[in-house]
Amino acid sequence: MKIFSLLRSLLVIAGCAGAFATPAMAVVEININKGNVEPMPIAIPDFQSANGIGAQISAVVEADLKRSGLFAPVNHAAFIEKQVNPDAAPNMQNWTVLNAQALVVGRITQQGDGRLRAEFRLWDTYAGQQMMGQQFYTQPENWRRVAHIIADAIYQRITGEKGYFDTRVVFVSESGTKTDRKRQLAIMDQDGANVSMLTTGRDLVLTPRFSPNRQEVTYMSFEGDQPRVYLLHLDSGQREVVGNFPGMTFAPRFSPDGQRVIMSLQQEGNANIYTMDLRSRTTTRLTSTAAIDTSPSYAPDGRRIVFESDRGGKQQLYVMNSDGSGQTRISFGDGSYSTPVWSPRGDLIAFTKQSGGKFSIGVMKPDGSGERILTSGFHNEGPTWAPNGRVLMFFRQAAGSGGPQLYSIDLTGYNEQPIKTPTFASDPAWSPLLE
Repeated sequence: MKIFSLLRSLLVIAGCAGAFATPAMAVVEININKGNVEPMPIAIPDFQSANGIGAQISAVVEADLKRSGLFAPVNHAAFIEKQVNPDAAPNMQNWTVLNAQALVVGRITQQGDGRLRAEFRLWDTYAGQQMMGQQFYTQPENWRRVAHIIADAIYQRITGEKGYFDTRVVFVSESGTKTDRKRQLAIMDQDGANVSMLTTGRDLVLTPRFSPNRQEVTYMSFEGDQPRVYLLHLDSGQREVVGNFPGMTFAPRFSPDGQRVIMSLQQEGNANIYTMDLRSRTTTRLTSTAAIDTSPSYAPDGRRIVFESDRGGKQQLYVMNSDGSGQTRISFGDGSYSTPVWSPRGDLIAFTKQSGGKFSIGVMKPDGSGERILTSGFHNEGPTWAPNGRVLMFFRQAAGSGGPQLYSIDLTGYNEQPIKTPTFASDPAWSPLLE
């Protein structure tokens, strides 16, 4: 099962020479640190190609940028030029009259060895300057990845932040009736394309999580009615049991270096947090209370851990050092808090909050200050971060619906998008950027 065999190393990337030289300065930029941002108008004509693949690639680039909430693609029906020569400087007036502040032009050609050559240029239309130009060589089946990588490059050039489009999401695919629900581990591109099942659905699966090296996923399975934590190798499809623990096991998650798994183990009515070294398979206990401590998540530097606990009477969020010392409560709002996950940037912790009959997705700083609710509803749960720390994905089950659905939302709370999947879907986990 070669899930991640199509790596960036197969996409021979080169900066284009001559007309593709990148100028030192360009005036088009988006400051995404100032809160709610007005989307930038951008024109993306169909990339030139002989067989229509160019239009497919540019359409994915356009969809990625639009879904970010930071870009407003200009309607193709308004274009004065339908085809743009990527080898010449565009007539900027044809684009500024449409209020397009940026223009992306490209071409896809088939090489003699069967590979695709994808090239694009990004222009600042008002300054009349080329902002960047790149070309890629890859196999035809990689065309969607090329589109995501181009979108990432444009996003980074204009915002100054890394993109998140060339990523995958693992999730629990749910099908069947409510009384006979089949749950499978599945994986897809971040935009919902290329869904592939990783398990058969014979046994209940829960809480999938990516490793930092992108090649492994941990998850819980009730195979044989025995809850165990499994490690699935995505390249080979092979899996192994992380450990056989007495009692229930919950919410496994990798450490930032990928060398340990942290989880909650339930014994004698209590649930405490343990880490396991994946090389030696030795476990270390981090909490020791008569409460339920669960859903641990490491800070990106590995020095601290956020988790939920009902030791104060209801579920709240706590932070401790990686050795279990310094356990401190950080959430104090009304209601209960659960499923915390630390941002890849280290600046925020996302969570699920239940209060007033609603489930909300929110964020707060690691010290508990600055709490903000991004979205609320009948049942929202399970946030996961995009690798750039600017967007969250979660699952929602609306009142009266047959099952849960995935959504994404940015940190402003204004750009909420459904992620279409062929089945009901829950418990998403975002991968790091692919390589």
